[in-house]
Amino acid sequence: MSQNVYDRVKANPKYTELVEKRSSFAWKLSAVMLVVYYAFILVIAFSPTSFAQKIGSGVTTIGIPIGFAVIIIAFVLTGIYTQRANGEFDDLTNQIKEDIRSEK
Repeated sequence: MSQNVYDRVKANPKYTELVEKRSSFAWKLSAVMLVVYYAFILVIAFSPTSFAQKIGSGVTTIGIPIGFAVIIIAFVLTGIYTQRANGEFDDLTNQIKEDIRSEK
């Protein structure tokens, strides 16, 4: 693409809206994941006995399912982002493309 097309895309108000919405949403999901992950790590660091409590009479501790939950939360947040990206963000991208095509 030529510089002219880049300039037209950047000047499109829908492009600004897309960038702002996508960035804001990504930062929010990142913050959620960081809070979950660092809370997990802080509990391990400062209160390891909390996660050392056994579940039932076996050898599994409560830390194992909580660790799995941290991983599952990461997958869920990825799914949430992907769903919104394939919906709202793709719609905005397609609108921008149509606007640029119609300007020719």
